[in-house]
Amino acid sequence: MGQQESVPQQGAKLQVIGAGLSRTGTASFSRALEILLEGPIYHGGTQTTLGPEIEIKTWIKVLSHWPPRNDSDKRLIQDSIASRLEGYVATTDAPASGLVPELLELYPNAIVICTIRDPISWEKSMEAIANTATMWFLRGVLLPLPALRYFVDYINVLGEVWLMLYAERKPPTRVTYERHMNWLKSVVPKDRLVFFDVKDGWEPLCAALGKDVPTGVPFPRINDGEAIDRFAKTHVQRGLIRWGQILAVGIAIVATMVIWR
Repeated sequence: MGQQESVPQQGAKLQVIGAGLSRTGTASFSRALEILLEGPIYHGGTQTTLGPEIEIKTWIKVLSHWPPRNDSDKRLIQDSIASRLEGYVATTDAPASGLVPELLELYPNAIVICTIRDPISWEKSMEAIANTATMWFLRGVLLPLPALRYFVDYINVLGEVWLMLYAERKPPTRVTYERHMNWLKSVVPKDRLVFFDVKDGWEPLCAALGKDVPTGVPFPRINDGEAIDRFAKTHVQRGLIRWGQILAVGIAIVATMVIWR
């Protein structure tokens, strides 16, 4: 998860479909793509939680109609995805990682790059995320916050898509990880699919994109886990503060009514 949402750039064309699952270095990967492609990156985890409300609401609509049951569903999904990704040079993280066939249809010239990591460490990190995202009080705490009031709904529909794709409920295990890799191999042409570990730095990524290695620029190292922890603490605190403000206003109104009775 990045630090702030990206802003679309007029005329930018989507060149890279980031198919790596969350917690595989997608934030570092996004920053690296931003440098190499010189344009904004649509990191799903960041845009849905820090962007305007239309972001998360659109993806909830997309995921709720997936898989498409008819032509109308298919058009809705394609039009909605295109509306969110217009002006970006790449998309990374969920929900795009589970919508690769739809993205390939929309962007036939894009290359698919899947970020990878050790499956066992991925499983452990996803367990921590699942515990944070499913805290029983989260919906109520986030209710006063624009966009984030829909976060629990978003996580729920995303979980249903993962269940259909990988046949595992939360928290996902290494089985989901391996099934995702096999699924990508089955839906993406071999000559358009690249697997990339952010630990390997610039060279393999630049080779896949046909770009020169940036001179004097270290490969980005963003800790997704720390970013998620900050997100949880910051926005739970924001929600509690907002509830405190709402209650204070309510008490003040009631007190005023009592005084002037």
